[in-house]
Amino acid sequence: MKDEHQAIRATYLSIFGNAGLALVKGLAGFFGNSYALMADAIESTSDIFSSILVLFGIKFSTKPADKNHPYGHGRAEPLITFLVVGFLVASAVIIAYQSLQHINTPHELPKPFTLIVLGLIIAIKEIFYRIVKRKSTLTNSSALAADAWHHRSDAITSAAAFLGISIALFFGKGYESADDWAALLASGIILYNSYMIFRPALGEIMDEHVYDHLVDEIRDHSKKVDGVIDTEKCFIRKIGMKYHVDLHVIVNSHISVKKGHDIAHALKNYLKQQMPQIADVLIHVEPHE
Repeated sequence: MKDEHQAIRATYLSIFGNAGLALVKGLAGFFGNSYALMADAIESTSDIFSSILVLFGIKFSTKPADKNHPYGHGRAEPLITFLVVGFLVASAVIIAYQSLQHINTPHELPKPFTLIVLGLIIAIKEIFYRIVKRKSTLTNSSALAADAWHHRSDAITSAAAFLGISIALFFGKGYESADDWAALLASGIILYNSYMIFRPALGEIMDEHVYDHLVDEIRDHSKKVDGVIDTEKCFIRKIGMKYHVDLHVIVNSHISVKKGHDIAHALKNYLKQQMPQIADVLIHVEPHE
């Protein structure tokens, strides 16, 4: 429950933070003649809805196991991540389309004050990214990791807008479209970040093996349990914020079935105690030859 509360608090930070920044960006972009800022506001608005999805996913994925879902509801997390990626891709396409339309349309130079607004937004978004990313690491939440990348992509698009507006203001008349080119560049960055978010979530759904560091830790802990000679196969799957482990352990071939059963239970309890991120361990006992 502690992990759930941390993840939920981080998501509320994303929702209210994005709402406030979307309003600031929209107003600054409108009154400052900056389409890059308007594009940034569009992305922040989509981020609000995606963060709400993340909040729903985290709450649903942490529901306890039941008769129809013996492994819990953790798979909801990567599924929500796919929807979040959809929001990102949609916002990138909208920004790119609007940028291409504005590039060939005559318009005024952006106002200098927009650079101050963008500088503050970049700093705030990077802080948000670090906070949410740290929470995603602590809770093993893929949906929260996607939300963190939202903040980082927002900081990157704001940086691109800052660059475009700076070029337009420095070179003056004839360079008004630098702002629009910056927005177009930002859309490409958003698409790339979308893939970076999508790939690990897909691996989670497919039970891809990417947990070598956990396997090594499990093997090291297992050898400390009395009666365990060694370990063989060790498979790990991530379901929501927790891990489920299938482990083969080698024990003395001359002990009784009850003794082997007791060793397996002792090992399971020890692993869950030492590694709280593990939800369950299925242990198969192998005789030592």
